[in-house]
Amino acid sequence: MLKINTMEELKQLYAKKEPYLLMKHSLTCPISSEAFAETETFAGQSENLPVYYLNVQEFREGSSDASEHFQIKHESPQAFLVSDGKVVWHDSHWRITNEKLRTAAENLN
Repeated sequence: MLKINTMEELKQLYAKKEPYLLMKHSLTCPISSEAFAETETFAGQSENLPVYYLNVQEFREGSSDASEHFQIKHESPQAFLVSDGKVVWHDSHWRITNEKLRTAAENLN
């Protein structure tokens, strides 16, 4: 998993045409910790889909920008599966599981 820390990195991510997963993660929420662990498991098993994350408390500007950019109401934790610059799947909270992430990624093909 690759951490996004700056607006420049986030803008570069938006420009990617290849599929990727972006997770918005809260450092203080137990549900977010579970979702982050599930995403880490998914990332370790997924060789073809890059996984990025940002910490909401450390990068509020990026968290807000992602919600605005994708036109999806902010939630935390929140995962966006993006292909060709468009969100093709997203979910939040306890619904972010390794199984759901794998299913969403498989549906890209």
